[in-house]
Amino acid sequence: MSTEQTTQQEAVSIPPMGIRMIAREFKKDKLAMFSLSLLIVILLFAFIGALVLDQETVTKINILDRFARPGDVSMTGHKYLLGTDEGGRDIFGLLVFGARNSIFIGFSITIITSIIGVFVGLIAGYYGGFIDSLIMRVVDFIMILPIMLIIIVLVTIVPRYNALTLVWIMSAFYWVGKARLFRAKTLSESRRDYISASKTLGTSDFKIIFRELLPNVSSLIITNLTMNFAANIGIETSLTFLGFGLPAKTPSLGTLTAYANNSETLANRPWIWVPASLLILVLMLSINYVGQALKRAADARQRLG
Repeated sequence: MSTEQTTQQEAVSIPPMGIRMIAREFKKDKLAMFSLSLLIVILLFAFIGALVLDQETVTKINILDRFARPGDVSMTGHKYLLGTDEGGRDIFGLLVFGARNSIFIGFSITIITSIIGVFVGLIAGYYGGFIDSLIMRVVDFIMILPIMLIIIVLVTIVPRYNALTLVWIMSAFYWVGKARLFRAKTLSESRRDYISASKTLGTSDFKIIFRELLPNVSSLIITNLTMNFAANIGIETSLTFLGFGLPAKTPSLGTLTAYANNSETLANRPWIWVPASLLILVLMLSINYVGQALKRAADARQRLG
């Protein structure tokens, strides 16, 4: 065996975070395990419920059942579990479709921004020099912009605005933080012996980046995905609450909580906005505790490495 091959074997990288390590952390943390179970229940509630219910029927205006209380029965014999809103629409059905839309938007933004951010960060951190400087100047420019105000303006002027439009608008701005984070991690990893050994052996840059660097930042990717998932859901619901998110006709957790803007509804009709508010709170806490468990698993991986 040659000296170069021996050097490469000695300079092994830390193995990616495995399923067993993650499972061990969840078994040790009962709150994280409960949060994971609760998160799965919410996802099943939103996506399976959306398949069972008919959105056109749920969102249909029915003035005769306006502001029906929880448990009231309509003239057609339909029982409203959570009551109705000012248009006579079933709050339970709106909660199902609203949760699905908010989760879908948050997840889509997280995936798109992570793909862009990880790729840009790996390229900038690995090559350095002029490429790194150019990319970081672009990132710095976007980060100093009033992003929330720009999103509000774009939402206002874009014709035929829908959920996908919101996903692309938010994704266009929120990848920069990830790019800076993974660029810093890549700069650190690029100085390790296993990268130097691979370069010495003539391994192509493509293979080094995607076969060696990428697996060694996988734990950071997983934990960052989890935390940003909750953050993106929060941004979407906040924008919708303020009237600059999804259109009013599109159900979301933000549109339901936006009913609290009316003082009469806020004080006397809590069944309209409280269920969505509680669901947002439980969803955020569940994702946060799951993310903390994943972060501890990543830290344990680093210690073992």
